[in-house]
Amino acid sequence: MNKMIPIAMLIVIFAFAASPVLAATGTIRISPALPVMVESPATFEIWIEGNAQPPTNDPQILLVMSAASYDGLTGDVVVTWTGGSTSFSKTDFTGVMTGFVPPSGTTAGGRYTVASLQDHLGRPHSENVYYAFGSFLAGPITDEPQSFTVELTSTHPRVLVYAIGKSGDSSLFNNKVPPTIPGFVLPELGPVLLALASFSALGLYAVKRRKT
Repeated sequence: MNKMIPIAMLIVIFAFAASPVLAATGTIRISPALPVMVESPATFEIWIEGNAQPPTNDPQILLVMSAASYDGLTGDVVVTWTGGSTSFSKTDFTGVMTGFVPPSGTTAGGRYTVASLQDHLGRPHSENVYYAFGSFLAGPITDEPQSFTVELTSTHPRVLVYAIGKSGDSSLFNNKVPPTIPGFVLPELGPVLLALASFSALGLYAVKRRKT
């Protein structure tokens, strides 16, 4: 037992020593915290998680869509926020099947693997995903939530909405929405209707069972 005390103390000391480093950079969050499928146009909130975190500068909106969504685009994807807007035409999107997004200009912690993006979109790794990114918001991302809206028209809309930026003195993009929380998916209508139909069927089944 006595031998375990120094080990435990070392763990505690290490944790306290490491905590300022871990707290130095907040994580970009887009609300809500769990994956949600919404219809276009959709308004979101973005902020840096944690109080008194340093701001993330040069914020960039990052949109990643399935091949079907890209093929079905019938207009620009428009992102608006208080005081400004930006738009992405079909030609602004780049198709990739492997590698990273963005492919350059980031640290290892400021980019996404294409494989994870394919997984989050529910697409096979043998299929392209299409991405575009550019500056947005009137200033840095801070711990104060800011709203923005994404609007697109596609026959099969399925888009991930992410953000990246630069924290501290980094000249590279080194902060992002965590890949385990894929932000928002603007869904295809078909799966939404199927899901609603499934819930309705379950509801009817439950009602019938109560009556019998």
